[in-house]
Amino acid sequence: MNSRNKKECVAMLLAGGQGTRLGVLTHDVAKPAVPFGGKYRIIDFPLSNCINSDIDTIGVLTQYQPFELNQYIGNGQPWDLDRLSGGAYVLPPYMKGSAGEWYKGTANAIYQNINFIDRFNPEYVLVLSGDHIYKMDYAKMLKAHKEKGADCTIAVINVSIEEASRFGIMNTDADDRIFEFEEKPKQPKSTNASMGIYVFTWSVLRQYLIDDENDPKSKNDFGKNVIPKMLGDGKKLYAYRFSGYWKDVGTISSLWEANMDLLDNKSGLNLNDSSWKIYARNSAEPPHFAAGSAEIVNSIISEGAMVFGSVKRSIISHSAYIGLGAMIEDSVILPGATVKAGAVVRHAIVAEGAVIGEGAIIGETQKAPVKGEWQIAVVGPNAKISPSAKVAPAEMVKEGK
Repeated sequence: MNSRNKKECVAMLLAGGQGTRLGVLTHDVAKPAVPFGGKYRIIDFPLSNCINSDIDTIGVLTQYQPFELNQYIGNGQPWDLDRLSGGAYVLPPYMKGSAGEWYKGTANAIYQNINFIDRFNPEYVLVLSGDHIYKMDYAKMLKAHKEKGADCTIAVINVSIEEASRFGIMNTDADDRIFEFEEKPKQPKSTNASMGIYVFTWSVLRQYLIDDENDPKSKNDFGKNVIPKMLGDGKKLYAYRFSGYWKDVGTISSLWEANMDLLDNKSGLNLNDSSWKIYARNSAEPPHFAAGSAEIVNSIISEGAMVFGSVKRSIISHSAYIGLGAMIEDSVILPGATVKAGAVVRHAIVAEGAVIGEGAIIGETQKAPVKGEWQIAVVGPNAKISPSAKVAPAEMVKEGK
């Protein structure tokens, strides 16, 4: 191997998720490619975290509906990842002979790319999920991993005891060494929730991946197989505590909440931080336009958007159109969507290219979530809502319906 290609740490970004709980929003795109915050896509966050953490070699593992994600990442230029040594590499499932093999699980996805990782002869491998919204300095986590002499370090965030049953929980001693891992326990013993972010010593992980692949009973998953096996073998696993903003946007309710958090200066999600920028591919649209008839309150209006109506506590993405007399409240309007004159959109997500007809009513105002979930109305990509039609809270409308 060329010594110039050697990297201390290589990141592997798991971006193949189907995201079934996002319904029509991920019918044609992988979850990490879903638009967010007016001008971003979800995958912009881990990619930007990597380059801000001086990790410049990233394998992006794609699988479900990969075309748009592949096109978006391209050569990695928006994230300064268009490099001769390192950079961003899109890694679909590996072709063996005349047949391909889908990634069977998170561990199998890394196993299929052992040769890619070996090209850079790293000491460490950082494994990330492509469907979380957060800002994190992975270099600090890597430093903690080295100082502990760990075989694996897992990022954890403190959650409420009520939420803990939804996560993998890491039980630790006073030195944060993990002695027990519980996958979504009914009666959690701690509130240290796994964030799905791992630093591994590559020489150790490499052998565990090979052994896991050779186990016919394995689900080839980090949480279900590899991590428990390492614990059982007495390997040194440590928790790395993270205290910033982090949200898994795997549901319609959580995706809507994360967008709304951009409008709350107390949420901890600040995209105006010049010391930790979130980079994105530029849509190259003209500046947004707000007509004399427009009313805009506590909202984000992205480039290329045209607003003639009322927008309150909402995200208006690039190239969207809000007609005269239309009312948008507590909602997310994705790129290229059109809301025609007199339509009312409340507590809703209107997807890319959708058209809301004149006088239509989408969703309704809500005071609080129901059993932890907001009842968000969703109009899918390119769907057309007839004039004066109604879409109920939590209803999902797809193209052609």
